[in-house]
Amino acid sequence: MAITVDTPHDLLNQVGQDLGTTEWLVVDQDRIDGFAQVTGDHQWIHVDPVRAKEGPFGTTIAHGYLTLSLVNLFLPQLLRIQSFASGVNVGLDQVRFIAPVRMGSRLRGQGQILAVKEVKGGAIQSVVRMTVEIDGQEKPACVADTISRYFP
Repeated sequence: MAITVDTPHDLLNQVGQDLGTTEWLVVDQDRIDGFAQVTGDHQWIHVDPVRAKEGPFGTTIAHGYLTLSLVNLFLPQLLRIQSFASGVNVGLDQVRFIAPVRMGSRLRGQGQILAVKEVKGGAIQSVVRMTVEIDGQEKPACVADTISRYFP
């Protein structure tokens, strides 16, 4: 269930808020292959199931940047802002790839609002820590602090 606020300014009162978790998403070989097509990263550990079976993980693994890109899918599932003219991704801080995502793994996003401030032009900037969890594993796949800016 997403946290919903009426305006970006309402985020100013949400610092420290735990946003909960998303539904699980299966990372299958089609998703991995599609990411390889888009990025040109066809390293065998991602796209060659036969060779990867003999590799260090026993199967193919998702690209780290594929895992990171899922943050863009998960964040709007956790935080909804109703009224603003436009929003942009400003960047990321503290990105870490902690555990590999084996093909067939189930992932979900977990979020927490770390900071919110008003910036030039009346925009609101938020920092949300997104943790990409792997079903059945203690260590997450990825942790990244996302920076978003919302314009009135």
